[in-house]
Amino acid sequence: MDQVTSGEAAKAVQEMTAPYAAQDSHETAELLHALEEATRSKRKAGFSIKKTRFEVKNSPSQLSVDSWRMQDWDYKRPDLPTYARGLFTSRGKHGTPEIVVRGYDKFFNVNEVNETKWENIEYRTKGPYELTLKENGCIIFVSGLEDDTLLVCSKHSTGDRSDVDVSHASAGERRLEAQLQRIGRTKRDLARELRKRNVTAVAELCDDSFEEHILAYTPDKAGLYLHGMNLNLPHFATYPSSLVQQFADEWGFLKTGLTVMDDITTVRKFLEEVAETGAHEGRDVEGFVIRCRMSPKPGTHPYQDWFFKYKFEEPYLMYRQWRECTKALIAGKPPRYKKHAKITEEYMLYARKRLAADPRLGKLYNQNHGIIALREDFLAFKNLKGSDAAAFEELHGNDGTGGKTEVGKDVILVPIATIGCGKTTVGLGLVHLFDFGHVQNDNITGSKRPPRFTRAVLDQLRDHRAVVADRNNAQRHERKQIITDVKQQHMSARLVALNFVHDDIETIRRVTHERIFARGDNHQTIHAASEQGKVVGIMEGFINRFEPLDTDRAPDDGFDAVIDLDPTAGSRTNLETVVRELHRIYPSLVPEVPSAEDMDAAIKSAIEEYSPDLHHKIPDRSKKGGKEAQQPQAKKAKEKQLEYMAVDVPAKDVTALIEKTLRGAAPEQARFYRQLQQTRRVQARFHVTLMHRASAKEHPQLWERYVALSKGTSTGTEGEAKAVQTLGGAELGPCDVQLERLVCDDRVMALVARVLDENWTCVNRVAHVTVGTRDDGVKPRESNDLLARWLDEGAPSADSGIVDLGIEGRPVVRGTVRGVLSR
Repeated sequence: MDQVTSGEAAKAVQEMTAPYAAQDSHETAELLHALEEATRSKRKAGFSIKKTRFEVKNSPSQLSVDSWRMQDWDYKRPDLPTYARGLFTSRGKHGTPEIVVRGYDKFFNVNEVNETKWENIEYRTKGPYELTLKENGCIIFVSGLEDDTLLVCSKHSTGDRSDVDVSHASAGERRLEAQLQRIGRTKRDLARELRKRNVTAVAELCDDSFEEHILAYTPDKAGLYLHGMNLNLPHFATYPSSLVQQFADEWGFLKTGLTVMDDITTVRKFLEEVAETGAHEGRDVEGFVIRCRMSPKPGTHPYQDWFFKYKFEEPYLMYRQWRECTKALIAGKPPRYKKHAKITEEYMLYARKRLAADPRLGKLYNQNHGIIALREDFLAFKNLKGSDAAAFEELHGNDGTGGKTEVGKDVILVPIATIGCGKTTVGLGLVHLFDFGHVQNDNITGSKRPPRFTRAVLDQLRDHRAVVADRNNAQRHERKQIITDVKQQHMSARLVALNFVHDDIETIRRVTHERIFARGDNHQTIHAASEQGKVVGIMEGFINRFEPLDTDRAPDDGFDAVIDLDPTAGSRTNLETVVRELHRIYPSLVPEVPSAEDMDAAIKSAIEEYSPDLHHKIPDRSKKGGKEAQQPQAKKAKEKQLEYMAVDVPAKDVTALIEKTLRGAAPEQARFYRQLQQTRRVQARFHVTLMHRASAKEHPQLWERYVALSKGTSTGTEGEAKAVQTLGGAELGPCDVQLERLVCDDRVMALVARVLDENWTCVNRVAHVTVGTRDDGVKPRESNDLLARWLDEGAPSADSGIVDLGIEGRPVVRGTVRGVLSR
């Protein structure tokens, strides 16, 4: 194997050699610190991480490992410490932290998140594109520990030998033992090999004798399918498929089907053709995993290993629906299904008769045995292939006579959004185009609002074919409430989620803030012109509490259809998306797509004619329990004080400049910045601090001037007063900043800056922009200490630990001065 540095591992993969990178204990320690912090404070982190410790069976050194588990929906966030789905860590004999099992970075289906939209895949990725069949089993991780113990895990557990009947890890280990015995090797041999390579072998256990899923694996096809070899590193680096298959041959694993293509257009055409039947080479398949390399910004950011998947809807989804319906039938519960109503009803009749005739069948079915046989028996009874059954309604109609399922009324459109996404504008546009009903949650006042909101929606269904249930529904409990209430009161109603996908939170935050403050007080609850501080707090609360749609689990599996929308796109774009999707899903509800002119007019009407019927007072939630604080009227709220004065500089200019500077630097000089990127520690916004209130006693006159400017009471220049009057005291005018050098140690990174506008004075010894800090324990103010050392020591020595890089051309960027108030 070729020895390369950690930063060069990805390049080695592309060159089709087995990549190797030793673990950096410092990087691993940083990752573990971030994970530990998140387990202690979900409120602070905004996401949930569960840590579970396992004692390793048969370990001579009595080693233990820690499993780190995150919720699936959190993987769409931009701020996780790791995106590994399956991660185990341990400590070596000297207490050194290490990663012992490393799964893939969570990857998503085409169009599931912004990164996997086809236009982004086509622009941001490059080949070769390795297409491997998405095998239908349970994932198994295999790695070697320092005492030569072979560690075999499922996604989040090491398994329990006392519970071998149900443990996926134990079943995988038994398969592995038999496999190694056949080739004359031992578990210790494999452990040493994996340890030497610093990799985790990733396999799929497909064995119907142990557990059936959806697709069949006869005994001759059952076993461990090796589909990945991941380096045990914080960032994601993996073997190319050709080397994975080579390792599979050497160690007795089964191999996944592999197709390699160089062109993304060819890949897309191939996938869409196979999707028409859901079968490949005569076999029903769930889909493909596509492995390639991706850069978030080609040309300025390096390419890294990246996966996405293309899952076939049918017949796989129909098979899964039959499985869940059968389990409901066995449990005596009403089966729930949305699609394939006619053929599913026939399947349920057949399954009911079989279950009644053989009571053992139900017991085995609940143990995941007999699922495939029952399904195949039904298809044989009907003389149908799976693809024919999935197309049954399209060919024969809902009543079996021909024609598509007709839904022309009783449709409820349920937004899943945060404030400022445009849900009301889109909803009113639909009202204008189709005379749909529209119920706004903010118009419901008093107690017990959720059930009264649902009642109002259902009341409007009497007079309208469809109704927009205009509420954010940002959390699962809100979606559960409306789905449950609607289904209990109106069983035939169809619920369609208008899903404003939140996969780029920073952009969504910026765009929605701009929209809300442009709208001013034209909103029932959000009075942006007169209550800016409260508005920002409310919007941040919605974003932090937002729980993404997940139709694979309750309650979101109760939606009959989902229409994905882009909250950063204009309402006109999202309106057209909704209209076209409704026309596709329910052609009787929307028989034809209106003209572009009609949709333009609908949005114009929604924006210009909308005026809230009722204004709500924004409560002060400073008291526990969320109740409005009751204060004597004569007592004024405490005025917020100026915390510091700063010059905001454009984030895109700063990050582009750093990338350009590091492009020609040595790997060790760029190492800390890459660490900040991988741990999401690069700041989202950048600024030069002119003065902090901690320096007020040293510079009283300057502080007095800055405080006056922030309040809009400046007695300074006419230009200053005009800026405050125009911008409400938030932004105080432009200021040019020159960026000169990039300086960092192993704790903090900063850009040495120069404020070029004589109207603004910086009191710091070195004006600077803090780029990022190693962890929460390192405060941004440490940039001052770093730059003081940098000045005092002169040219950095090898012992100083300081990296100092000049910025070519010392460019000037246009910033904006603002006063930041205390919280």
